[in-house]
Amino acid sequence: MPWESNGGGGGRNNNGGPWGQAPGGGGGGPRRPGGGNTPNLEDILNRGRDQFKGGLPGGRWAIIGGILAVLAFWGANSVYTVAPQEVGVELRFGKPKPELAGPGLHFLLWPVDTVERVTTTLNQTQIGTATATGSRPSQSASDGLMLSGDQNIVNVQFSVFWAIDNPQDYLFNVRDQESMVRFAAESAMREVVGRRPAQDIYSDDRSGISEEVLQIIRTTLDSYGLGVNVTQILIENAGPPAEVIDAFNEVQRARQDETRLQEEARSYANTLLGDARGRAAALREEAAAYTNRVVQEATGESERFNAIYAEYVNAPEVTRKRLFLETMEQVMGSSEKVLVETGAGGQGVIPYLPLPELRPGATTNTTTGN
Repeated sequence: MPWESNGGGGGRNNNGGPWGQAPGGGGGGPRRPGGGNTPNLEDILNRGRDQFKGGLPGGRWAIIGGILAVLAFWGANSVYTVAPQEVGVELRFGKPKPELAGPGLHFLLWPVDTVERVTTTLNQTQIGTATATGSRPSQSASDGLMLSGDQNIVNVQFSVFWAIDNPQDYLFNVRDQESMVRFAAESAMREVVGRRPAQDIYSDDRSGISEEVLQIIRTTLDSYGLGVNVTQILIENAGPPAEVIDAFNEVQRARQDETRLQEEARSYANTLLGDARGRAAALREEAAAYTNRVVQEATGESERFNAIYAEYVNAPEVTRKRLFLETMEQVMGSSEKVLVETGAGGQGVIPYLPLPELRPGATTNTTTGN
């Protein structure tokens, strides 16, 4: 090759290269300290070949160490642990296997197989409060403001308790699973509240509302194949918005006063009604007793008359005399009377008798003259 010799080749003296004189003027270019020219490309390649002929640094032990390092890295990625509150879903080329990995130590063929871990503990999603667990940045207390069936605004704060029952569906069917649970729960609560009066939500039928919302959430999440089971809906607080709470409290106090006055009036009415019913019952009892007494007396008199008549038929004269004497006894027994005997025993009786003075207990009025 033309540049194999710095001293000239092919009958020509190029003084340092195939293109004529070397830069810097004659004599083969710049020199290294201590003399000699700068090594050319072929010298560099030859020195590199000589070094590789001697083998790698450290020899075969370096190769074995590299293989062991690769095996250790592969083993670290092929062995995994599942915690007690978790299950593992193994994926082969990104497709989930049907069987689940329980708690403990497991092995897979990395990188062909990978694993996703899912927590199976009970989760709580709070709605209607700015301090809710796992709340998204845009969440605030106004999320619980809803319109009731009687056109009132109510503030409902409630919690949704749910757990994962199908890890494969949970991982691969829906993105952002907790937000899906939140949106479904909020939508279901708004639907139920919109059909109910506000008083049902405040106190009258919270349990019925919770059960209805639970059924709607389950139906919605099952239709999306989310792979979760909603176990409970707990209404923690339900009331009017803070802006109208004072007016609402006044209305509640007025209703309580109305209820109290109604109870007092009802109690007073019951007292009067009880007294009236008692007097009516007493009068009915007295009337019944009087009726019974009169009937019994009439029955006795009729039986007595019948008995006297039977005796009169047998002995009319005696019966007439007896009736006369009994009648005179009844008539004369209650009248004032004075008996004056005639005959010998009655001689000398003063013709004038102050008969009123002879009555028992009568007082005598004496008049004196001057």
